[in-house]
Amino acid sequence: MSAESGAERPETRRPRRSAASSAAFAAGVLLVLATATLGAFAAVTLLGRAVDAAPLSAMVPDDGNNALIVGGIAVGGLTGLMLPVILFGMVRGNEETPRVTPAAAARKSLAILVFDVLLLVVSVLVAQLGWFLPTQLTTVVAVFAVGFSWMPLAMVPWERLGLGDGFGKLRGPSGPSTSHQAQ
Repeated sequence: MSAESGAERPETRRPRRSAASSAAFAAGVLLVLATATLGAFAAVTLLGRAVDAAPLSAMVPDDGNNALIVGGIAVGGLTGLMLPVILFGMVRGNEETPRVTPAAAARKSLAILVFDVLLLVVSVLVAQLGWFLPTQLTTVVAVFAVGFSWMPLAMVPWERLGLGDGFGKLRGPSGPSTSHQAQ
């Protein structure tokens, strides 16, 4: 078979989206971006008040406040991004990607909250560098520490723990439904 055999196949056209579905998609994207942005602002405000008031004031040095701001942006942005997506998944589905069940949505929401706690712990730990480092260096370390704090979780073998399908499998042209047809 030659390398150009793909040119002989008839063209298959993808169905066009209607204007209403395109508008609904655009509205959904704007809603998710708005909730992520507002969530980041809300988390930064709450953490700023917690540092300025009694709970965290003795625990976080002045040069470490920016580390908590970075952590607040990550926590609020992640929560504001993922919760609407999970809620959309509960009401939208088709044959290939079924709707998210309430139990699965609760598990996913709990996983997001646990990860938020991890981000907060990382940001408080990095804020402790404010005792030794200037504000700018503490902020740079916080951006990298909070930004890459998900990497240890990516190395856990979730499939062996029975949690491999926690956020769904990627489906595409080489997914499980089409891989047996190619053989």
